[in-house]
Amino acid sequence: MHIVGIICEYNPFHNGHIYHLKQIKKLYPNSLIVLVLNGYFMQRGDVSVLSKQAKTRIALLNDVDIVLELPAIFGTQSADTFASKSIEILNYFKIDTLIFGSESNNLEILKEIASKQLNNPDYEIEVKKYLKQKLNYPTALAKALNINFDFNNPNDLLAISYLKAISQINSNIKPIAILRTSSYHDLESNKKIISASNIRNKIKQKKEINKYLPQESLQSLQAINEDLLYKLLQYKIKTTSNLEDYLDVDEGLENRLKKYINEANNLEDYIKKIKTKRYTYNKIKRMLIHILLDFKKTDNLKNIEYLKILGFSKKGKNYLNKIKKEINISLKPIYNSQTYSLEQKAVFIYDLVTNSNELDFELKNKPIIKD
Repeated sequence: MHIVGIICEYNPFHNGHIYHLKQIKKLYPNSLIVLVLNGYFMQRGDVSVLSKQAKTRIALLNDVDIVLELPAIFGTQSADTFASKSIEILNYFKIDTLIFGSESNNLEILKEIASKQLNNPDYEIEVKKYLKQKLNYPTALAKALNINFDFNNPNDLLAISYLKAISQINSNIKPIAILRTSSYHDLESNKKIISASNIRNKIKQKKEINKYLPQESLQSLQAINEDLLYKLLQYKIKTTSNLEDYLDVDEGLENRLKKYINEANNLEDYIKKIKTKRYTYNKIKRMLIHILLDFKKTDNLKNIEYLKILGFSKKGKNYLNKIKKEINISLKPIYNSQTYSLEQKAVFIYDLVTNSNELDFELKNKPIIKD
């Protein structure tokens, strides 16, 4: 049996994700699909419009066999950390193949870029040099690698991080790219398959979204109280003296955070005031989530503390029973760990800004079982 690994955020789960899973089944009809799932707060600093519980149920309804948690402590970090920890989790479950979406669908050039990043000791220095010249981040990446490539595509950037992680963790995992059928940057398209960012934009504009999502997603969408989210953030920033202690608050950003907190009218306005060419929109959003979750640099982890199984199918259960003795790490949360502590903070904030009760799901800690 072929064991396929995928890494998703499902914010929200839409027709493109159904297409992705169907393509996997075309490639590997008898495969078992293992998903690493990001929960309440996304890699780009967004609050999820679907809860972790809802995403798990929807994944199982759509041919995923095992759903594993990507803890918030890793899921809200840079692409490299997000990717490496996701691959590490999948590696415990002995996947053969990693399948991911890609805008370019050019696996060879993605591998070339990943190799250049890994093998050039001066790469990070070069990127910082170009950022100091006030180039934007994608341009700085291209110049540091001396390559003609569009670094504005988020799935390609994640793909590069996946390939680096595979090289470092288990080079026997076979990577396969599936061409994305929609652009992350396209916020206007009305095709049947559009990006999650387009769907979220339509939700904000109160536009019709029924044709872009399956019913199980539509019925589970959470309304995010952006005003409350910003008020909570204002409180944290105004009452914290050492903002530089938080993860991603670097190079004087704490000064901009303090400077503009009284000038901005809302969260979007605040981010725009802080943003410069050097600090990407997504980096700032991630940084604000870290402040909100009280995630400090001293809390950052190098190692995974435990693995949490969010759900499984009958086929998934059989596979788990087969390999669980070979997994040399706890398959249950460790309650006094940094990972668990941050996950609890994440669900508390999530429940506040969505007016939901996902804490109950977290505390019960019972995997969702698909019959």
